[in-house]
Amino acid sequence: MSDDRLKTLLDEYAELEARLADPAIHADQAVARRVGRRFAELTPIAKAAAELAQARDDLVAARELAAEDPAFAAETAVLAERLPAIEEKLAELLAPRDPDDGKDVILEIKAGEGGEESALFAGDLLRMYLRYAERRGWVTEVLDAQESDLGGYKDVAVAVKTRGVPDGGYGVWSRLKWEGGVHRVQRVPATESQGRIHTSAAGVLVTPEAEETEVDINPNDLRIDVFRSSGPGGQSVNTTDSAVRITHLPTGIVASCQNERSQLQNKDRAMRMLRAKLAVLAQEQAAAAASDARRAQVRTVDRSERIRTYNYPQNRISDHRIGYTAYNLDLALGGDLDGVLDALTEADRQARLSGEELKR
Repeated sequence: MSDDRLKTLLDEYAELEARLADPAIHADQAVARRVGRRFAELTPIAKAAAELAQARDDLVAARELAAEDPAFAAETAVLAERLPAIEEKLAELLAPRDPDDGKDVILEIKAGEGGEESALFAGDLLRMYLRYAERRGWVTEVLDAQESDLGGYKDVAVAVKTRGVPDGGYGVWSRLKWEGGVHRVQRVPATESQGRIHTSAAGVLVTPEAEETEVDINPNDLRIDVFRSSGPGGQSVNTTDSAVRITHLPTGIVASCQNERSQLQNKDRAMRMLRAKLAVLAQEQAAAAASDARRAQVRTVDRSERIRTYNYPQNRISDHRIGYTAYNLDLALGGDLDGVLDALTEADRQARLSGEELKR
């Protein structure tokens, strides 16, 4: 445990506490939220450091009293036994953590191999994440969606946010960052008349939502196209040029939205998705320049690599990264994802303590 690093963090905590006490900071809600989020991240460290300091002081006092009165010897032993656990707790809190853990996310689900069945599975994944968000008390907002003919989704993007400042600085990203990759389903499709089990896949991409101040986008680097919405049903479909596609010319990254009737709303949502993708790209480039330790999520859905399998006949959910298997698929699809996510979080904690990083 580095005393210098602890002192630096405690100084930052005191500075943030003073800033939050100043009413002027709340004039800019984006700044207030950012400062509040960092303050929440440091609060457990400050509390553990205070607990450790108090325990050490109590131990010193107990030893002094025990030197004068042997009756205090038992209390001294109890206090001495508590110290290692508090020190371990603080050391764990000081271990490097993901700097994006406090952020909200944009979650995209794309149908892949399997045709219409894959689109139906993408819809099942969407409902699973929406139900999980509801259980956590998060707020969800569908940014864009392209439905399939049978009610599934070819492509859907959802913003998932915490209400207020996340507890301990652990926001949506800290839980859903594990979901990026290829998800495979094994079941009898609704389109199958012979009762045969098929395998199909859908891709999930999770990106931390970036604030405007985090990403500098030159308007001259953007090509903005408008077009008519397409998709099954809807009064505004194919009647107005309200859909928006934004291309970032230097990188070729594209974000589009056609969900709203207002072109302005669609442009705003497309910019949010573009901003998040550019922020992730910048992080990956910086990490690649420093080391090869950071691994990107699987971004295509036609590869054999997959992170998780959903087997309906066996009611089984398996995460292949950590060897996790549970026979409660029905509950998981209903939004009870804490089992697999807790297992992934614990595997990551162990990896971080050993100086490694869990593959996402």
